[in-house]
Amino acid sequence: MAGLEMQRKTHEVGVFLELRRRLHTGLLIVRKDGAGSPADVVVTGGDSALCLRTLKGDLSVGLPSGVTLDPGSCIPTSAGKSCGEELHYRLRINVAESSDEEASDSVMETLRAKETYCFHCQGCMTRLLEDRVFKRVLPLPNGNWNALVDDWCCHSDPFAKEKLQPRPEDCLLGDTFLLLARDDSCDQTLTEEVSRVSTDDGQDSKKPCRRLVLISCKSCSAELGEAVAPGTLKLYFTQVLVEPAVGDRKTEASIKRSVFVERTIAARLSELSNSLSTFHFTVQTPDEKPFLLLWLLNSDSIIASVPETCDGTLHSPSPRAARALKLLYVACSNPGIMQRDVVTSWEVNVIGHPVVLPQKVCEELQQVIDDSNSTLPASMRHMRSYEVAYLRL
Repeated sequence: MAGLEMQRKTHEVGVFLELRRRLHTGLLIVRKDGAGSPADVVVTGGDSALCLRTLKGDLSVGLPSGVTLDPGSCIPTSAGKSCGEELHYRLRINVAESSDEEASDSVMETLRAKETYCFHCQGCMTRLLEDRVFKRVLPLPNGNWNALVDDWCCHSDPFAKEKLQPRPEDCLLGDTFLLLARDDSCDQTLTEEVSRVSTDDGQDSKKPCRRLVLISCKSCSAELGEAVAPGTLKLYFTQVLVEPAVGDRKTEASIKRSVFVERTIAARLSELSNSLSTFHFTVQTPDEKPFLLLWLLNSDSIIASVPETCDGTLHSPSPRAARALKLLYVACSNPGIMQRDVVTSWEVNVIGHPVVLPQKVCEELQQVIDDSNSTLPASMRHMRSYEVAYLRL
């Protein structure tokens, strides 16, 4: 947690662009010291690009296929009293009907019955499980299903002493994890360590300590999940790569860890939001302690951010705009009074679908989100009691 307590560095943003695919609108923010007056900024549309000319030079931002600037639509707009260092512009875009969003490449969308898969450790790319074929790939009930039983049953919970476990050729999909049957090959690639988890809530002294059997990669010691039963593995989707054992699909061996965490969690939040019709998520650790509160504002953003160098010029090479989720967030460890009020409100009103991730992954996610917030223009970093961030897809 030491890294989370470090003072966050902010960056001077030379140019920030957010396009809304569904609304066909966009926001362009340019730092005033690099642009001069609004009349000194010229915005035109190029071939799959947005071209910007300022006093500091020219910049071309690559746009997704089928997305183009509506000619002559970029006009200055009020930036507000608190944005004295920024120039704001509104613009319109055209989105071709054939311009579909890229298909999700997440673990949850990849797995299919009667296909052969290999499971790799995302940290060191060691092959953990080889040539797994599942007769059934089934979703588990919603993460809140146990808590809702009492509301629907007129008698005691009939499932209280039963757990849903996979059969030898099953793969069960939870919100953030997979349940698989363990076999003899696991002894060669996985290690186990017993950990005890207790509550820090002094008012809940009757709650017993829980015993967790943590599963780690034997090669790099990265925590992968838990052994929830003697013959069952629980692997978190942020810790493994699942690849078809046949075909020409290439494993992404060199992908940066922070990029993997960002894209994987962003894709899963988008899937959960669509399937559950919810926009509020509580990221929590396996011991059910809230870590982050996430409020998904929109999933159709296309963003690009260009920082300034020390001499005020823009970084090169020119960036490409990327799809992203825009969200508001609060860190539950935040000591601010207004933030504590938000956390309390979410807890009392049971706001937020639980998204359970290992403690280290929660910390990695917060670092990714904080880094995103620090690279936004000053006028966009906060919204009431929340902070603003983007997760790239």
